[in-house]
Amino acid sequence: ADFATHAAASTMNTAEESHGKPNRLLGEKSPYLLQHAYNPVDWYPWGEEAFEKARREDRPIFLSIGYSTCHWCHVMERESFESEATAAIMNAGFVCIKVDREERPDVDDLYMAATQAMTDSGGWPMNVFLEPSTLKPFWCGTYFPPDPAHGRPSFQQVLQGIAEAWKTQRDDVLKQAEGLAKAVADRLAVQHEPRPVGQEQVAQAVGTLLKIHDRVSGGFGDAPKFPQPAYLEFLLRFRPHAGDEDTTAGVDAAIRLTLDKMALGGMNDQVGGGFHRYSTDARWLVPHFEKMLYDNAQLAEVYARAARTFDDDFYRRTVRRTLDYVLREMASPQGVFFSAQDAEVNHREGQNYLWTSEQARLVLASDDAVFAAEVYGLKQGPNFRDPHHPEEPPSSVLFLADRPERLAQQRGVALPEFLARLDRVNAALYAVRRTRDQPGTDDKVLTGWNGLMIAGLAVGGAVLDEPRYIAAASRAADFILLTCHRPVPGATGGAGGAGGGGGGGVLLRSFRAAGDDPGKAAPHIAAFLEDYAFLIHGLLELHRAAPDAEGKYLAAAIGLADEADARFGDPESGAYFDTLADQHDLFIRARSEYDGALPCGGSVMLNNLLDLHDLTGDRRFLQRGAHALASLSAFVAASPVGGVNSTRGLLRLLSKDPALLREVLPGSPAAAAPAPRAEEDPVQVLAATDRIVVTEEQPAGLVLQLVIAEGHHVNAADPGPGGKDLRGLRIHIVGGSGVVVFADYPKGEPFRPGWGGGSRGGGAAGGADDQILVHTGTVSIPVIIEREGKWAGSPLLAVTYQACTDAACLAPKTVELDVAIDRK
Repeated sequence: ADFATHAAASTMNTAEESHGKPNRLLGEKSPYLLQHAYNPVDWYPWGEEAFEKARREDRPIFLSIGYSTCHWCHVMERESFESEATAAIMNAGFVCIKVDREERPDVDDLYMAATQAMTDSGGWPMNVFLEPSTLKPFWCGTYFPPDPAHGRPSFQQVLQGIAEAWKTQRDDVLKQAEGLAKAVADRLAVQHEPRPVGQEQVAQAVGTLLKIHDRVSGGFGDAPKFPQPAYLEFLLRFRPHAGDEDTTAGVDAAIRLTLDKMALGGMNDQVGGGFHRYSTDARWLVPHFEKMLYDNAQLAEVYARAARTFDDDFYRRTVRRTLDYVLREMASPQGVFFSAQDAEVNHREGQNYLWTSEQARLVLASDDAVFAAEVYGLKQGPNFRDPHHPEEPPSSVLFLADRPERLAQQRGVALPEFLARLDRVNAALYAVRRTRDQPGTDDKVLTGWNGLMIAGLAVGGAVLDEPRYIAAASRAADFILLTCHRPVPGATGGAGGAGGGGGGGVLLRSFRAAGDDPGKAAPHIAAFLEDYAFLIHGLLELHRAAPDAEGKYLAAAIGLADEADARFGDPESGAYFDTLADQHDLFIRARSEYDGALPCGGSVMLNNLLDLHDLTGDRRFLQRGAHALASLSAFVAASPVGGVNSTRGLLRLLSKDPALLREVLPGSPAAAAPAPRAEEDPVQVLAATDRIVVTEEQPAGLVLQLVIAEGHHVNAADPGPGGKDLRGLRIHIVGGSGVVVFADYPKGEPFRPGWGGGSRGGGAAGGADDQILVHTGTVSIPVIIEREGKWAGSPLLAVTYQACTDAACLAPKTVELDVAIDRK
């Protein structure tokens, strides 16, 4: 059953007792707006009908912005918007408008900037009063209680004070509206002169992140703690460029401790998988319980990249559980993905996710109940009490005290046995949890957020070698391109073609599908820059994960990039605006630069353009990317962490073409980005021991690891049909005789352009006859050494490999390992 129907119905049952008839929101598609469709407030959706009424009747506009999984939005609705007395004041003095911030991020961005300028804080519900002729804000706030409390006036007092000021202090109101509008414009619309940027800003970003990194609990800053995947993506990109071991160790510690603690804490749903919105405390223990598609999409991608970088099975498990959760609970019948799940059930925060020791004992066999109490913290006693209902008994958010391999070791069992038992316990708890009342699901489909999820599935599927995740990404991409992209008659280019003129179609942002028939989906609202940017990112990662002979996803990404240029780009500055030109319902045309929970559309487009250059070798994308960076350079210079995704693009451009950066930003430093420490040696070969003993009867075994710098790959032992001219990986003996080595070489994975920089011949984009098999990240190779023949000299273990970027291969290199081989 569909959430919006339930949401509207539950609101209707409450409101009809006193009011009985719907307002204008009943015809909307957003579940959030439908939740308010039976309020006694005479709500309007955002649009000309409401604006004209306010202008005609000379009333201020009351604008309330929220979203369906917002806890305090629900609270204020129950306390104020369902109140007949409060609604009467609202209807008499104002034209009242409701906006779903997820449908209209452009509206939300403008008025959030005004709220922050006026109050030094922000949040939802956001309640703003507008001057109707220009839609400029003149007074802003967030949640207001029904009665004065905690230093806040009651909502009725606010309404009465604003209505009186509108009547008696109109000049002051209009002056304040102009001042707030200027503050918003200064923040979101001013085009600053480009500034030289380079290694200094990259180093500042790294230094700041390491400084604010919590060395005890991971994360950046203090509570409440948000995941900040853009920070982690930047550090992962930077780590091969760290100039010394101390910096590398600091970067690795920040990445790994943060990823570990997030995955172990209560912010990660230990039973069902998937991440909650944020942690209310510094330890990632007690979450704010809503689950957002965009968080899980970005975290799946960053955990997958970290799994490949560090060869970490715990991160692989986290990726798998996150993606399985999304496919199980957030996927529509059409294969696209819903937006969010609510934080509360029956007006109780996190009710569905909480456990007591007694509840666990009723569900699990006695030995499993003891196991769960120990590994999930129940033995330590309750750790959660609903702050809004302190009268209710305390309960527990489940968490893991340590990484699974260490918990297994502490219990004296093998890791596979420990994980099998943990999975059995989770399955039993989840089955019972599903019988509880469930949080509501916001079942609208947002194009941009689906683009992020397509990327998460594609990268996760490639790293885990799981075709089902890549297939799910393909289904979602196909549906979005079919349903949410509308060709413009007579136009060329577009998302369905191979690029060209651009502007060939219209992308739509939001829809709610009706039943199982894609034809009944009703996409609406013209897409914003972020929709284009996030979808292009997803299509490019899908192309990397599953390149096809026609390159349809790459072609679609190129077409969408050209459309984004035509619709949002400024040819003179290289900048991207967030919104279309000439939108009459916005008092400024915003251009975001800050990367927060979601990176801004401009910084994602910058990195998309660099990816397109990687994948095609077409220099026009590199040049467009350089100009996009130039347009963001003033913000990067002022705040390398605030624009961290743009700083990541800066690092990439420094690595690719520092001369081009100096061309578009005169005065930028002449030096390129610090080369990976291993530019001369991009591969580290590590052995688990420094001495082995081989006898006639007993061979010796060890595991070698190849740690391959980002931007490089190593040809597999058998590089495949396309690698006949390349040197394959080989482990052998040098310096003596008397022993022979046998290596269990992993097969490798198909070469995908975009791992380095440029376009190397062959590769997975072609057919089987020109496929090249390679290794990236960290590769483990089991080795057996046996006695054979006459002992002579001092035999040493050696590894010969050929490292490559996308653009070129280095000369083959042989590394002799410092592993003593003794005989008995």
